[in-house]
Amino acid sequence: MPADPRQRRAARHAQPATDAAAPAPRKKPITVQRITDAALEVVATEGYDALTIRRVAAVLGTGPSSLYAHIVNKDDIDDLLIGRLYSEVVLPEPDSTVWREQLLEVYTQIRDLYLRYPGISRAALAMVSTNLETLRVGEGILAILLAGGIEPKTAGWARDALSLYVSAYALEQSLVQQRRQHQDQEWVLSHEELLDRFTALPAEKFPQTRRHAADLISGTGQDRFDFTLGLLTNNLRPASD
Repeated sequence: MPADPRQRRAARHAQPATDAAAPAPRKKPITVQRITDAALEVVATEGYDALTIRRVAAVLGTGPSSLYAHIVNKDDIDDLLIGRLYSEVVLPEPDSTVWREQLLEVYTQIRDLYLRYPGISRAALAMVSTNLETLRVGEGILAILLAGGIEPKTAGWARDALSLYVSAYALEQSLVQQRRQHQDQEWVLSHEELLDRFTALPAEKFPQTRRHAADLISGTGQDRFDFTLGLLTNNLRPASD
């Protein structure tokens, strides 16, 4: 290379210097948090039915074997998903004067989180979670029931029943929305169509259904959700009563 600075400059201008090849960016390490993020992405965009270890691995740009260093199986992902959702649940300070209202508030939060991700409440069914966030919410619900004077055994069973209903409610709502996207699902009827079918039933075989058709299909989803939680909690009586 010419020693004179001006010559060196001229040489650079004559033939632009090429930068050394930049090192290839390192892949982000696979972590439990990234696995959970990817699983939520799959459910949010494709629905819970599409959630598999292979699909989560594809979102992360890796192979399924990379995930097994962090998870045990698909059930493990389910546990992580519910734990992530439950981390957003805000628990009130248990109050013996409004404990029923507090239960409705907490379970409404859980329902809304489930509805945000189609079908994800299925991950909460038939599972005993060990996720700390899920256990935190379970502890909070139990504390509300105990603050209301409910005996521990009854409180535990009531918590299970309430949680099962909320999971099933959210799952049904997700299935209905999914089926409404397919034009061939003619059995998903509108309110008006259902009323017409009930009132057109033979009176000699279905007198009560026909007579009370409007009442049978009345109310919004929210109305029925509140009713059912009220039906369950209003039948819980403090041990001192």
